[in-house]
Amino acid sequence: MRALTAPLPGAADRFDTEVLGQHWIPLSATDAETAVVLRERLGVDFTAARNRVWETDDFIYLPVVVNYKRGDTIERETIVFALGDEFVVTLQPAEPFTPFDKAIAKMRRNPALTGSAHGVMYALLWALNEASERVILYASDALEAMNDDIEMATNGYDRRGREIGVADMRGTMSRMNAAEEIVSRVQESQLQLARAARHLRTDIAGRTGELDSVIAILIADIDGVKEHAGFEHDKVRYLQQSVMTWLDVKQNQIVKVFTIITAVFLPPTLIATFYGMNFTWMPELEWQYGFLATTVMTLIAAVIPLVYIKRKGWLR
Repeated sequence: MRALTAPLPGAADRFDTEVLGQHWIPLSATDAETAVVLRERLGVDFTAARNRVWETDDFIYLPVVVNYKRGDTIERETIVFALGDEFVVTLQPAEPFTPFDKAIAKMRRNPALTGSAHGVMYALLWALNEASERVILYASDALEAMNDDIEMATNGYDRRGREIGVADMRGTMSRMNAAEEIVSRVQESQLQLARAARHLRTDIAGRTGELDSVIAILIADIDGVKEHAGFEHDKVRYLQQSVMTWLDVKQNQIVKVFTIITAVFLPPTLIATFYGMNFTWMPELEWQYGFLATTVMTLIAAVIPLVYIKRKGWLR
């Protein structure tokens, strides 16, 4: 079991973890032993909080769903902050937690933040907001890459000059839906981050004006990332609508082709049906030019609807 002020694992070469540990206690979700110690010594009980905003006499519990980029994948985890006067305890999936590396770097540049639990929590929220922004930029790049596919679909042909079909757009639609889900999750996370930042600002009201001002800037930054996410959400909806419109046009063209074929071949089919009947006497069979007349009549019956369709402009 690690002491409450022990160095953070994996960060000793980057930061004075002993100083940082005076106000920040990262708790791994799998570390049940340390959770018991925290409950007995400090009264921190994440079980009672149950991932909701909850206040006790000593701590306020603030859950935040975090989206962050790891390699080429987007991870999603829930962090619960327990903010008190002396300590901020974070219930996190693992220790160390990758998005918090940015917070450690920020506190290394500005050691004054390590002087209080509120300063540490500001740095942690700032790092989570930076992680959300990187996720949005990743989604934005993915949407930009889809623009070429959608433009080719609108033109009807791919780079090799082959006609694009409905099945060819399934991959693009799947990637687009994935991007929409990522953006929607970031919007949800930004709401929770803003709520946590407002609670932090309220908790330090009247204590320190300098920290209050940087928290106000953080809240504005969180709202800015949320607006960016909203813009990207509108963009992905527009792209989805463009693809759906193209699919509708494509399907309508297919239906139009079959309709024209049906209209052209229906009269000849009707004529062929008549002459396929078993009548005992058909005078055309005794004519010298009966076969030719029947053939010409069949061709005329096919050409008439074709001319009509063309004049109506339905072939365009």
